Amino acid sequence: MHSPLSPSSHLSSLPEPKLALVVGSGGVRSIAALGMAEVLAREGIRPDLVVGCSAGALFGTPIALGMPMADALRIATTLWTAEITQTQRWRAIPQMVWPRWGRFDADFSLRDDRLILARMQAAFGDLRLEDLPLPLRITATDAATGTAVVLRRGRVVDALRASVAMPFMFAPQRVDGRRLVDGFVSDPLPVSAASDAHAVIALGFEALMPQRVNKPSRMLAQVTSAMTNNLMYARLASAEADGMRLLRVFPQLERRVSLFDTAAMPYLVEAGRRATEALLPNIIALLERRPHLAAAA
Repeated sequence: MHSPLSPSSHLSSLPEPKLALVVGSGGVRSIAALGMAEVLAREGIRPDLVVGCSAGALFGTPIALGMPMADALRIATTLWTAEITQTQRWRAIPQMVWPRWGRFDADFSLRDDRLILARMQAAFGDLRLEDLPLPLRITATDAATGTAVVLRRGRVVDALRASVAMPFMFAPQRVDGRRLVDGFVSDPLPVSAASDAHAVIALGFEALMPQRVNKPSRMLAQVTSAMTNNLMYARLASAEADGMRLLRVFPQLERRVSLFDTAAMPYLVEAGRRATEALLPNIIALLERRPHLAAAA
């Protein structure tokens, strides 16, 4: 049996993708990928590969399935809601306060994951990554080593659950004997997972910095957001230095959108449309392998 953590001989024999769409982490903001995909399809541009990280994997999956926009939005609004982080595990508090008595271990989580698993199962059932109409690679992080993992085979639900396993919030997901956590930990915008593509469009967002630092959790958020953003830009710069034909797309938002602001989904999809339409000349130049691209914003 082939491991889902590495390409099989069958997958490695497939032709190299001409265009990859990489959708990074960003919470609900990553749904802008649906607006991007809609504009690309209208222009007759279809990616040969989708790569998704964290929430970007959730919203990239409908693209790989070729879902109409209405169906994709319906699934998105059921998968990514604040409810999934509100069911607390009763053992979490004693495990944190009395780690030895509470048997704190590497599988600790603050929240119960049964609701999000049930929703993923209802949306995608037993679909497997290797059977989707469009190749989909989902990234996660090996909890033991911190290295990035690219999932190319296996159940979509298992891969998605691993990619959104925010440390402390949800327990790691075991895949092929390894404990996997959220993909953003190792690479928030994993263009390296599409290194075999001739051209890459990367849709990403900076991690939000807290507006005020008036409690310990916000100070922690300030530090982790800064680290996440620095990691993302360093990885992008490294990919470009290695010769990747890469177009960065960071939709500009006129207002602050929190992690689970599902009411903002239509606005975010439209932001994805606008950003893609504004960059169509750049995208065409990318596909035509022109040596110079206009600045992408």
